[in-house]
Order: sequence, then structure tokens, then C-alpha cells
Amino acid sequence: MEKPAQLIPEKKKSLNQTESKGLSSEAHDDAPEEREEKVSASNGIDTIPDSGMQAWLQVLGAFFLWFNTWGLINAYGAFQSYYTVDLLRHMTPSAIAWIGSVQACLLLLVGALTGPVFDAGYFRTLLILGSSMVVFGLFMTSIATEYWQILLAQGFCVGIGTGCLFTPSVALLSTYFSSKLMIAMGLAASGSGIGGTLLPIVIHRLQPSIGFPWAIRTVGFISLGTLAVPNAVMRVRLLPPARRKLVDLSAWKGPAYCLYVLGFFVAFVGVFTPYFYIELYALERGLASAETAFYLLAVITGGSILGRLGPNLVAAKIGMYNVIIPCMILAGIFAFGFIGVPNPSSIIMVGVLYGFFSGAIVSISPTLAVQLSPNRAMIGTRMGMAFSAASAAMLIGPPVAGKLLDEHGFDAAFGFSGVCSIFGAVILCASRACHGGWRVMKKL
Repeated sequence: MEKPAQLIPEKKKSLNQTESKGLSSEAHDDAPEEREEKVSASNGIDTIPDSGMQAWLQVLGAFFLWFNTWGLINAYGAFQSYYTVDLLRHMTPSAIAWIGSVQACLLLLVGALTGPVFDAGYFRTLLILGSSMVVFGLFMTSIATEYWQILLAQGFCVGIGTGCLFTPSVALLSTYFSSKLMIAMGLAASGSGIGGTLLPIVIHRLQPSIGFPWAIRTVGFISLGTLAVPNAVMRVRLLPPARRKLVDLSAWKGPAYCLYVLGFFVAFVGVFTPYFYIELYALERGLASAETAFYLLAVITGGSILGRLGPNLVAAKIGMYNVIIPCMILAGIFAFGFIGVPNPSSIIMVGVLYGFFSGAIVSISPTLAVQLSPNRAMIGTRMGMAFSAASAAMLIGPPVAGKLLDEHGFDAAFGFSGVCSIFGAVILCASRACHGGWRVMKKL
């Protein structure tokens, strides 16, 4: 396993040597070693390269990790549509949505739980295990014919695999970038939008000619090829001097952090509803034909590519709170905008704008934990706690929207999404006030 030597203590004394020396001698011998380790760790953080070939190769690797994690989540609407109208047509949309919800939930939950594993130096293990499970799960999905088989293969196997990959995609970049971290994160996160744009097109273009099973196998081969890149180029630069805690209880004493996690949770309950149901909505309302409806998912995810880049650049200048709060409000407004769109051009326009602002929510929300962590060593822990809350939101959100769709129609489902985003923004306003006051123009 790759374990950067400068931050992993080595036992330089044998047991016999230790026993032969007195307590005072041990103190004199060990203290310089401990100080050397701490200085090495400190220097590693203080001398973050912020550029260079090796640093940008990590961005390339992280890009393909996002492509195969959040990209698959963004593309789930293509699966939802096919399962609803064909393979699982005897099931309700709410039941089918559990497949994508479990996958998304495990991405965040396993990603949070594997933080200490990453800190312990098992980066390569996570990368290989996660890549293998994603590819294996996709191939198993291609041969599945029953609901429980698809749930196990796509929901659990792919979900756990993406969770193993998510921590490296986020944690590694902060050791290579400082002032350019938001730019690096935005470029990496754009992989999810590109994956969510390309994969539905691949599935829908290949399905009529080679069938759904081979279309999914093609996606599996794409994942195999693209995941080879991070496995080849990504390298651990340094690790924390101590393993990360799973929970930082002191974080809950800060109202700003508590409100941030709550706002994060509420927004994520509804943010992916349009991604799951946009194709079915367009087909039912006659806004697109069966041959063109799948492009609407590509439109939303295409908009999210820009949403993961542009707002990150602005956030670096004016502050993350000052960007994500307006983006949440606008995402909520455009979620309501799907209700009653009169023609295909209108739904395309609303889809692009919703994709842009929802992409900003997904990209910026996790990095707010950095701003709310006074102790750098606790950044990973606090981010993991926020991810755990978001994983619960992702688990319940799409099925709840599906239940609303079953009983009250698409207007209720999209309205639910809009309310969640706007209410999440209101909660983040309170978090911002607790963190830095009510002054609107202050960089926060």
C-alpha cells in the first residue's frame, strides 16, 4: 500500500533496545523523532505545490472519478425511464427510484465511512476496490432481469464502489492545491456533468441496435477504461499525522455548522428529482418523442457542467455562502419552472438553467465544511458528517418524489424539489449569519 513515509511513524528501536534504556533516555531519543514527524507534516501542508504536472494529473484522475461516481448518479434518469416503461413496468416509479437512491446514498455514506481508511494510507486499496465494484456491478446489471437483482447490482454493488472512489476524489486535491483549490475542485467535479451527459446518450443510442444489456456492458467498458486513468496517475502526497475521527462532537456545539448540515440535508432531499424524472415527464406531457426525450437528461447534466465550474470561480472571489445561497434559490425557482412548460424549447431552457444551478449546489456544498472547520485536522471528519446527512437525504428524496408523482402527478414532484431547494437556502442564510454576521456584502 502507498504510505507516504514522511507522515507514517516508523519504529526505529527494537524491543530489546527499548527495554535496555531508561525512561529519561527514551524521552531524549523519542522527542526529536516526534518533533521531526510533526515538522515534516507541517512542512507538507505549508508547501502545497498549487501547480505542476503532478498536481494537475491528480485533477485529471479526480475528473474521471467524478465521471464514474456522480456521473452515474446524474445518468440514472435514463435507467429510471427504461425500467418504468419496459423492464420493470409492473413496478411503480417510487419503487424503481429506490435503485438510484440506494446507489446515491451509498456513494455519500461509504465515502464518509472510508475517510479513516484513506487517512490510514489505504488509498490504493480504495481505488482498486472501488473501480472493481463499479465495473462488476455494471456488468451484473446488464444480465439482471428481476427488481431485486438490479437493486443488488446497480444499487448496492455500484453504490459501494462509488463510495470507495468518492473520498480519494475529494481528499487528495486539498493536498496538492491551496489558492487554486476551488478551480481544481470545479474542474474535477465537471466530470460528473460530462458523465451524466454522455452516458444517457450512449445507452439510448445503442439500445435499439444492440439491446439494453449490451448497452450497459458498453457503459461498463467505458468505466473500465476511464477508471484506468486515476489508477495510473493518482498518488498520495501526504497523510494526516493522526487518523481522522468518524465524528467530531464539538462540531454540533457550533450553530453555523449545525445549520449548514441541516440546509445541506434539506436541499439534497429534492435536488435530484428532475434528474430522475425529466424523461418520463417530457414523454407524458408530449413535450418530446421517445427518440428525443433522453436528450433532456443530457441537457440538464450539460448545464451542470458549467454549474460546477463557473460558480466555483466566483466563490473563490466572493465567498462560498454568497454563491451557494442564490444558486439554491434559483434552482428552486427553476424546479417550479418545469411545471406547466408549454413547449419543447421551454423545457430545454428550464433544464439548462436548472442543471447549472443544481450543479453549483452539488459542487460547492461539501467544500463549505472546509470554511466551517477552524481546525484543519477536522476538515475530513466534518465533511464526512455532512456527507452522512446528505446520504440520508439522497436515500429518501427520489422515492418520496416518486410517491408524490404516483398520487398527485409530476407537478407535485417538481414542486417538492423546488420547496426543498428554497428552504435549504433559507437555512443556509441562518448558518451564514451565525458564521459571519448579517452583512450582505461580506465575503463568506
